[in-house]
Amino acid sequence: MPTSTAAPTQPTVSESSAPGFKQSLSLLDGTMLVAGSMIGSGIFLVSADITRQVGSAGWLIAIWVITGFLTLTAAVSYGELSGMFPKAGGQYVYLKEAFGRMPGFLYGWSFFAVIQTGTIAAVAVAFANYTGYIIPGGLDKVLLDLGIVKITEGRLLSLACVILLTYINSRGVKEGKFIQTSFTTIKLLSLFGLIIFGVLMAAKAGIWHGNWSDAWTMHHYASEKNDGGSGIWQTIAGLGTLGAISAAMVGSLFSSDAWNSITFVAGEMRRPQRNIGLSLLLGTLIVTIIYVSANLMYVSVLSLHDIAFAPNDRVATAVAEKIFGATGGIIIAVMIMISTFGCNNGLILSGARVYYTMAQDGLFFKKVGQLNKNAVPGYALWIQCLWTCLLCLSGGYNALLTYVIFVVLIFYILTLIGIFVLRRKRPDLPRPYKAFGYPLLPIIYCILAAVITVCLFIYQPANTWPGALIVVSGIPIYYLALRKRAK
Repeated sequence: MPTSTAAPTQPTVSESSAPGFKQSLSLLDGTMLVAGSMIGSGIFLVSADITRQVGSAGWLIAIWVITGFLTLTAAVSYGELSGMFPKAGGQYVYLKEAFGRMPGFLYGWSFFAVIQTGTIAAVAVAFANYTGYIIPGGLDKVLLDLGIVKITEGRLLSLACVILLTYINSRGVKEGKFIQTSFTTIKLLSLFGLIIFGVLMAAKAGIWHGNWSDAWTMHHYASEKNDGGSGIWQTIAGLGTLGAISAAMVGSLFSSDAWNSITFVAGEMRRPQRNIGLSLLLGTLIVTIIYVSANLMYVSVLSLHDIAFAPNDRVATAVAEKIFGATGGIIIAVMIMISTFGCNNGLILSGARVYYTMAQDGLFFKKVGQLNKNAVPGYALWIQCLWTCLLCLSGGYNALLTYVIFVVLIFYILTLIGIFVLRRKRPDLPRPYKAFGYPLLPIIYCILAAVITVCLFIYQPANTWPGALIVVSGIPIYYLALRKRAK
């Protein structure tokens, strides 16, 4: 990386795109990729755990507002980086340009090992679970018991989902963007519809005032198991508030993650310097509005107790059953099937571009850095598919995702710090879009995210240090890659 403050002339759009990539993604496609990758099954489920952690309507909504603020702040800040480096690879490229090859590689390694592939696996399993919800008898039948791994009908369906979407995206970006735009449009309209129905019902339910009667006293459910609410609620005060907020935000942050997917496909965006930043802003803004509105609707229709102890944490199902009766569960199951299918399409489409760019830099398998006849990274798509399928079968993705949430935040913090670093090291590099609210908003993001990561490390060490080990395990792999590249 250059050490002088002067920088070479910014390449043109055609030069910055990897050879062979077709720039066929519009602003609408980019916005739908951002929104569709963010909305999976989390918004339908995680408010139950958040409510058990904070125990009040005010703090439940505050958690989602804080998450939305962090997401929007990071997204509009990334617009500057995407304008400077409008090429495939996104966050991997930004970290490499700001801090050097190793930090970029460690992000890419963690991204492949669990961040992206683990998320795809979890979303695929959610798709299978809710498909089983509407099929008589479900999909829990064990077809093959290998001792360590049990292959059920549901797991086979999750594998089929990943393989099908990988195949579709290997056929070209046109096919992938059609699925992304159409499924995201359907899920957005469905969520808005559910919110509207819930608000209309809330006018008659009279639950709102009860939930907000003591909105800002934080409580934590102290029982070791979900026993339907017969355990003990403990009031939280002082420094314990930070721990409760940090623990509660794990779910909301996961539900709001993957907004940076658009940066990975920058090489296929039309007018990337303009459209990536706008896609980040519009996509995250739409999702933030939906998430906060959905939770306001939850506390309008259900009591806090019913939210906290919704069966299997299916808060949206409990709401839908209140609104639509017995068919409510089926309606939500279909919504989640649509949502998770579209979400995984975006994750699969975008993730492969990171490994492709790493391979172009000599830091991943050489063939992964090649495009197929359809101008997409076919090898990268299929190696991502293979590892994801193994995670689906292992069933270990949920633990892995919990382990790396604070690592994900650290990489986001580093990337935003990279804006400051690059302004100092490469001041002459053209910036068609500058980070909104710079330097205040990026600083606020870094401080808040750092507080959350520190609190997670203090209050949930068992779920944080393994994530650090996953990242650190990439160091010897990095040096092996360099040695192989030098030969």
